Amino acid sequence: MSRLDLTIRLRDDTDAPEHEFRLIAQDGRVAGGSTLPDPAGALAAVESFGEDIFFPRPGPPKLCTQQYGGPQVAVVTGSINGRPVNVTFRRTDGCEISRWRVMAPLLGGTPGSRGET
Repeated sequence: MSRLDLTIRLRDDTDAPEHEFRLIAQDGRVAGGSTLPDPAGALAAVESFGEDIFFPRPGPPKLCTQQYGGPQVAVVTGSINGRPVNVTFRRTDGCEISRWRVMAPLLGGTPGSRGET
């Protein structure tokens, strides 16, 4: 991944204050201006899962367990190699909880971002 610039806006619930973080990377290295608690971990998560998470491929519908992981919402915007990113993460069912967990380092490490309640 040669260029990445993402802004992460996280709320622990609808009435909670918004936390904002940024991840900037160039040629696989975290760049200045990154404000995540673990930018290297976030970059590793994006490099491992980002293509499928941010730009999902069409496929058959997924069957997801009907469980509720909490009210947290994270919105990730920006770009990866010039390609626009605008993705929302929620913890509203088993599939969404799994997405949240694999991208937890990107979601800032604030309460709720790793599944804490």
